[in-house]
Amino acid sequence: MRNIFIIMFGISISLGQSGYEIAKRLDEKDKPKNMVNRTSMVLTNSKGKTRNSVMITKTMDNSRCQLIWFLEPKDDRGVSFLKIEHDDRDDEMRIWLPAFKRVRRISASKKGDSFMGSDLSYEDMTSRSLDENEYKRLDDDVIDGRDCFVLKVTPTTSLKSSYSMHKLWIVKDDIYIVKEESYDKREKLKKDKSFSYLKIDNYDIMSKISVKDIQKNHRTDISFDQVKVDTNMDEKIFQEKSLKRIPKL
Repeated sequence: MRNIFIIMFGISISLGQSGYEIAKRLDEKDKPKNMVNRTSMVLTNSKGKTRNSVMITKTMDNSRCQLIWFLEPKDDRGVSFLKIEHDDRDDEMRIWLPAFKRVRRISASKKGDSFMGSDLSYEDMTSRSLDENEYKRLDDDVIDGRDCFVLKVTPTTSLKSSYSMHKLWIVKDDIYIVKEESYDKREKLKKDKSFSYLKIDNYDIMSKISVKDIQKNHRTDISFDQVKVDTNMDEKIFQEKSLKRIPKL
């Protein structure tokens, strides 16, 4: 009888949560202080032709600070990307292009542009601020046998997003996103995204991302391996001069 009461109490709590409250739980979930991994990215165009890339990625502060160095293909080796997110001003984003021996800054007006030909935009690679979006809870759904909350997330005008809205499927028992749909300014489906995770040191760590641009019939598949969390990483690494120094994993 006691177990039935606990289950029913849990169901009532779940039913009573608003979209914002669910988003807040997701935002406040335990995350590593920092992380380093080997990243593989495969781009597939409408004709089935693929392009493979290998990178080293370092992040800190829930990916608000990020460095990516390209190792492969040979033509891209040495290209690197730095992102530093700010609360009180525009985010900093820079790309080091060794072939041209220059650093290119990514302005806020270009955040809808593609990152290195992938189906991820620079906006897709930035954290989604809890207070710069509006949240509406939709009917719950089941994805791969797992009960999910479904949220409609609408960016506020101050965010100047390239999207009109997103739909998120969040696994109820673990509170992480397994599916996301992003819609363009005409409210047409633009991107279909799916996410997989591994448990590392009691953290739910993303292991795979698949992004399909529905309108272009183009796909990006990203996987993360050799993942290390809570390392002895110095925050001073996240500066422009680090772009030119490919680290060892």
